[in-house]
Amino acid sequence: MNFAFLTGCAVLALVTGNQDPVASDHEELILSLNKKLLRSLEDKDSLPNPSVHLALRLSTHHNLVMEAAHLVRLKADLHKDIESSLTKGQPVTGLLALYALALRASCSELSSLTLNGEPLTVQLKKQMDLEKEHITNSLRPVTNYYQYSLGMLALCANGVRVSSHVRNKLVRAIEQDKMKHSGCESVDTLAMAGMALQCLKDSFPEEDGTQLEGALRTVKKKLVDSRRPDGHLGNEFSTGLAVQALLAMGSQVSDCSASMEAMRVDVRKGTYHNPMGISQTLPALQRKTYLHVKTTQCREEDDSLVLGTKPPGVVVPDETVSLQVEVIPADASSTTKTQDVTKGSSLHDALKLLQEKQSDFTFETEPSLWGPFLSVVNGERARQSDRSYWSLSSDGTSLSQGIQDYKIEKAQKITIKKTKY
Repeated sequence: MNFAFLTGCAVLALVTGNQDPVASDHEELILSLNKKLLRSLEDKDSLPNPSVHLALRLSTHHNLVMEAAHLVRLKADLHKDIESSLTKGQPVTGLLALYALALRASCSELSSLTLNGEPLTVQLKKQMDLEKEHITNSLRPVTNYYQYSLGMLALCANGVRVSSHVRNKLVRAIEQDKMKHSGCESVDTLAMAGMALQCLKDSFPEEDGTQLEGALRTVKKKLVDSRRPDGHLGNEFSTGLAVQALLAMGSQVSDCSASMEAMRVDVRKGTYHNPMGISQTLPALQRKTYLHVKTTQCREEDDSLVLGTKPPGVVVPDETVSLQVEVIPADASSTTKTQDVTKGSSLHDALKLLQEKQSDFTFETEPSLWGPFLSVVNGERARQSDRSYWSLSSDGTSLSQGIQDYKIEKAQKITIKKTKY
């Protein structure tokens, strides 16, 4: 037990033998998230998620048998998928970086793993060089600065020195205020950039750290300034990464207390049900950061986590609500369709029903670690190559969840707009 984090009430509980109800509640919430992540491993229809594996490995509580089985799937199924993407010349920086972090968190020897005949870390360095050259030529990465930062963090966490040219591109992007998405500060990107640069500063102190320190101060200030009145940093789904970054950059746990409580409130409300969202929140609630994988030992680990039987689903009576779906393509024209949908259904299911009932509405999705995301609407594709995506909003408020996670609980208007970034 880390006595540095004990409050006066917690100390009294130790002395008197009474359990602190606040600490007990916190532990129960952590266990509930842990079990949700474990339950997600049972889904064999999609690729194994390295972010989920990373969170499970960073956790205090383990089910080592299930984690070992998931690691086997990562090294087989995900490994093969990444090799295929590399062969096709598709960008894989973020996915490859998460894979490298998940392997390090499992104490796997990366030097023994190859992708298309080359060591995994060599392939990741090549991806980072491609990203760097694209920034030089086009003033932006092939992917985005989130994946660029994640790649840098993965190399650093595995003890691989990052080129000063690669590092400086990220520092300049922070200095030039390029950590934005649709004109707003991207808290997720800032958090990942902060952890990447902090890792470099800690791991290679012999290098000139003046630039790093300035960039880290900027990141830290922007993360603190992103705090909402309810304690969240950015939104419910960016707070976990932001807290991780602040802790990694030296903030005290007490400095993050409002954000910790905001996450606990959302755990109680059931906000975190997407495995990807949970995987970024759970480490923060346990005062862990992705930088902890550098020192993971994989020895004498707790193996007490038992999944148990799956709880029965809740049957609710069918009730319909009216849903309007407005589509605004690149030419800024607008069409609106109306469809009654079952209350509580996902936006994904609602769009499938709309496509089934109305022949002049069509859409396609592509898989991602967060679940399906819109790629084509009414025949028009949004592409990373031309920096476009389909933004989603409900009655004018941007959605913070994807189409699989957002639930239609009331009559509303969903706007799907082709957006540049």
